[in-house]
Amino acid sequence: MDWLAFSHGAALCASLIVTIGAQNAYVLRQGIMRSHVGKIVLLCTLSDFILIGAGVAGASALVERYPVFVHAMLYVGLAYLAWFGINALRRAVRPGHAVLDVDAASDERSGNAMPATPSVQRAMPIILMTLALTWLNPHVYLDTFLLIGTAGAREAQSGRVAFALGAMAVSAVWFVGLGYGARALAPLFRRATAWRVLDGAIGSMVLLLAVTQLR
Repeated sequence: MDWLAFSHGAALCASLIVTIGAQNAYVLRQGIMRSHVGKIVLLCTLSDFILIGAGVAGASALVERYPVFVHAMLYVGLAYLAWFGINALRRAVRPGHAVLDVDAASDERSGNAMPATPSVQRAMPIILMTLALTWLNPHVYLDTFLLIGTAGAREAQSGRVAFALGAMAVSAVWFVGLGYGARALAPLFRRATAWRVLDGAIGSMVLLLAVTQLR
């Protein structure tokens, strides 16, 4: 096992996956409600495994045939990372984005606001929503194929599998922790300060990643 390549894949995936986008917010909300958490975590994790593996394998083939094109696309991705990191830092300074409605989710879980409590939520709509937020999200393809894939393709041939495994390991840990740890985090994210700290950390990490990938 090439542990250096493994750590590269893990670090890159960690910097990309912690963003509170539509998919993660949905996992967080359903985790707070304790509604079909196992199914959601499994679907998100398996989807990431497929996308990461396809990204590294596909980008590896592309980089051998079209190295200039792949490197150009990587720099486009790095520009996106820089833009995303700057926006995250701006939100940390002046929060103006929507946060998770923890109170509403708690009320829904207890049955006070909506009839859709975890005990009566049907599995199929939850599964379809999870798949839609994963496979119909353009950022997923940008992150997994363009960024993780091309970065993995730049590793030595012997380290590409380790790179992909590192990214997959972080993905699995993230979704399990987010889904099953959401209930413990819910009170914290009632405060705008928590979101500001999170956005500040995300922005700093993403910008650092963009700089370190410039080579």
